Amino acid sequence: MKKQPIGVFDSGLGGLTILKALRRQLPHEDLIYFGDTANVPYGSKSKAAVTKFSLAIARFLQSQGVKLIVVACNTASAQALSELHRQLDVPVMGVIEPGAQRAAAVTQNGRIAVLGTEGTVRSKAYPKAILKRFPKARIIQQACPLFVPLAEESWGKKPAAALIAQEYLKPVQKSRADTVILGCTHYPLLKPVIAKILGKGVTLVDSANTLADAAQLFLAGRAQLETQGKGRVQLYASDDPTRFKHLAEKLLGEKIGTVRLKKLDL
Repeated sequence: MKKQPIGVFDSGLGGLTILKALRRQLPHEDLIYFGDTANVPYGSKSKAAVTKFSLAIARFLQSQGVKLIVVACNTASAQALSELHRQLDVPVMGVIEPGAQRAAAVTQNGRIAVLGTEGTVRSKAYPKAILKRFPKARIIQQACPLFVPLAEESWGKKPAAALIAQEYLKPVQKSRADTVILGCTHYPLLKPVIAKILGKGVTLVDSANTLADAAQLFLAGRAQLETQGKGRVQLYASDDPTRFKHLAEKLLGEKIGTVRLKKLDL
């Protein structure tokens, strides 16, 4: 089991922030990443559609012999995780719980804001997870649907990103939240502009490192943690792998191998 890879998936590029953290935390593990570029973004789609896409990807990863599936997508974690647990034989881990745990631990004034896709906000998954840990927390949610295309186009440093972020973050500033969850794996790609607007007094919670820690603990607890050799990465995309490779290299800051095209079996 130690030699089996870890599967990771997202609707597009955002989950590469999770992949990067997993590679740093678990350097000996082989990783298989699937970016569903044919159906990005998930945030504006129905729960039924997100669940259908997630199950198709997870079954493909399961066919590759993975020992753990990491759902590196907040919308899929919020809307499809229970069905993935029900239908798969492989353990599945989402991003909501680690992010909620971190936010509850670091807030000083009990005011927490969640930035997410429309689907994640609608699901109320983050408030439920936070309140389990911190019943007195005051939570505000803010949908930021334009953040995903900005991140996918690498527009984080463009003036348009700052203008859009200023509009989305007005309610967050008004709430006086001291902790803000970046509740979509694309959003860390816009972290500099978000941090600049909110200021130094606000802690931004990016669940990538927390999730990587959780994956390490989980595998160690099952005696499945690989501790030897250098881990390899395989990348798949459901559409336009050439563009995905170009953007992934830009995001990761390194050359990557071939991105293989894999259409979803829906």
